Amino acid sequence: MRTPPWIRQHLAAVRALLVLTVITGIVYPLAIWAVASLPGLHDEAEGSMIDIDGQAAGSALVGQLFTNSDGSPLPQFFQSRPSEAGAGYDPTSTGASNLGPESIVDTPGDPALIRTGATPAEAGYKASLLTSVCSRSRAVGATEGVDGARPFCTPDGVGAVLSVIGPRDSLGNVVHPTRVISVNEQCSTDSQTPRTPFITEYEGVPVECAKFGENYSLGQIVPIRGDSPADPAVPADAVTASGSGLDPHISPEYAELQAPRVASARGVPVDQIKAVIHETQDARTLGFLGEPRVNVLLLNIELDQRYPATR
Repeated sequence: MRTPPWIRQHLAAVRALLVLTVITGIVYPLAIWAVASLPGLHDEAEGSMIDIDGQAAGSALVGQLFTNSDGSPLPQFFQSRPSEAGAGYDPTSTGASNLGPESIVDTPGDPALIRTGATPAEAGYKASLLTSVCSRSRAVGATEGVDGARPFCTPDGVGAVLSVIGPRDSLGNVVHPTRVISVNEQCSTDSQTPRTPFITEYEGVPVECAKFGENYSLGQIVPIRGDSPADPAVPADAVTASGSGLDPHISPEYAELQAPRVASARGVPVDQIKAVIHETQDARTLGFLGEPRVNVLLLNIELDQRYPATR
């Protein structure tokens, strides 16, 4: 008596299920576990955790913040680059801002909501990539005691961008401006403290601050470079987040910029701090991939061991 075809098909499916379960559910995981247990790979497989006196200080593969409860940088520690992962370096919210180089105009917040106590974000404000870079550069400059100015940024730390309204030529460029608005500088609702745009006029036309609710998209968007140096004192990795938001490294240039502050907080000459930076610096992978970099966690741990903070 021959087995009916539908039974043979179901038996074949059950056999395939059992074989694949053994291969993918038992053999493969055991093989990966065995490889991960090999010398030289075990630490990486366990997350490259760094223990200090029996306490986990963090992972050498995931960045972290070195700030106090108010979010201010702790002066005795080197600071990591910005992170867009959650509240900062959150492995459960890894990601970037997804803003590109054309993100130069902010989304304004509703001043009526802000007056009632809402935060700018709650009021709908969203900074462009340009303004994020400008504000971070200004903050880092203040922290490190250097000029945080950058091209296309206002002194207040927002994107220096105008909406120029007027007749256009065949290429779409405004030829005779009739109205000019600084789109990232919103007019104050407090008549006692009127906002003054970062420049007073553009091509002979007075510059206005932006008013909430008005649409300036009909104008030509014009970034203003300003007179800031082409090579800012604050390096790029100090003002931009990585794609994952978890990068544990900073550039040697950013580390050198922070060295005087850390040296002062730890009460040692700055040359000694720079020597530790050089010792802990990683070279290009295989000698040609990527750029030289400094692991912030490992650098701070090394400094704690050599030069404990005096305050």
